[in-house]
Amino acid sequence: MDSLSLFCTGALLAGGLYWFVCILGPAEQKGKRATDLSGGSISAEKVQDNYKQYWSFFRRPKEIETAEKVPDFVDTFYNLVTDIYEWGWGQSFHFSPSIPGKSHRDATRLHEEMAVDLIQAKPGHRILDVGCGVGGPMRAIAAHSRANVVGITINEYQVNRARIHNKKAGLDSLCEVVCGNFLEMPFPDNSFDGAYSIEATCHAPKLEDVYAQIFRVLKPGALYVSYEWVTTDKYRGENPEHVEIIQGIERGDALPGLRSYADIAETARKVGFEVVKEQDLAKPPAQPWWSRLKMGRIAYWRNHIVVTVLAALGIAPKGTVDVHEMLFKTADYLTRGGDTGIFSPMHMLTCHTCNDIWPALALDLPILALIVFP
Repeated sequence: MDSLSLFCTGALLAGGLYWFVCILGPAEQKGKRATDLSGGSISAEKVQDNYKQYWSFFRRPKEIETAEKVPDFVDTFYNLVTDIYEWGWGQSFHFSPSIPGKSHRDATRLHEEMAVDLIQAKPGHRILDVGCGVGGPMRAIAAHSRANVVGITINEYQVNRARIHNKKAGLDSLCEVVCGNFLEMPFPDNSFDGAYSIEATCHAPKLEDVYAQIFRVLKPGALYVSYEWVTTDKYRGENPEHVEIIQGIERGDALPGLRSYADIAETARKVGFEVVKEQDLAKPPAQPWWSRLKMGRIAYWRNHIVVTVLAALGIAPKGTVDVHEMLFKTADYLTRGGDTGIFSPMHMLTCHTCNDIWPALALDLPILALIVFP
């Protein structure tokens, strides 16, 4: 092969790698790039060991039921996956129903705005985001409502990422991020005008504990809305396929155990909330939330090749490939959960903190919701 052919071949390979990593790689041009993948707060040389420790947690099922060990387990998970989520998915770590004619980003934003409309947030209100991640929903909700949003996440790396994004978006005056455990919130009683959680409280070993904390920090009459991960009325514990799917979701998403849809409202009432509305937003006529996972299978394979190459070159930490493979398999379990209808990531609960009658809440979902749920 002559020198010109070698040069052309090398240029083609270099261009292809650049195209994979820098053009196709990031989910959002302003988000995380593949070359910046890390283990969060975990040093690069310890990522693989921490992944093995995370996975071994499920080989000791009794420890999953030990509440004091779950926060560290969840913190490790988000150190491992935050960069991959942000790179491959975006800054909002949750699902939303597909909306005909709308992009995934627009559908996600509408889903987030619906949550803040349900709690009737207004400019000047102080709103709590329970389990805020890197703050995608927080920024959408603050921009939509102009309320002051305080997010809490157990993961320090996510706190830093959220603050960076808040500043870039020009929303740092409306968005505050606190590192803490939502089972022991560092906020005074009666200090928030409303609260929401979007696919976050599923990480609590006991839902009653986190609901009690939310109830404590809300002002009398304040509203709270949550999108919960649940098994639906189609789930059958005696069905081996159903069990396999749910356990696959639990292992791949740091869940101490998925709850039944039938337990959510009763848990809220137990801590003092009055339930105003309960609805599974994943049910028809809503469009499938898991279509994004199906459509993204090619992207998953592409991204896995990128991660493998970067790890081999020493750019990404060892163990990143294992983490990405785990998430790839989890996406399949989530898709099967959606296809079979046995799993929903958006069982919505709306409630308030007093027993007064709220006429406004007797209405249907906000106008925006009618786009999704006609």
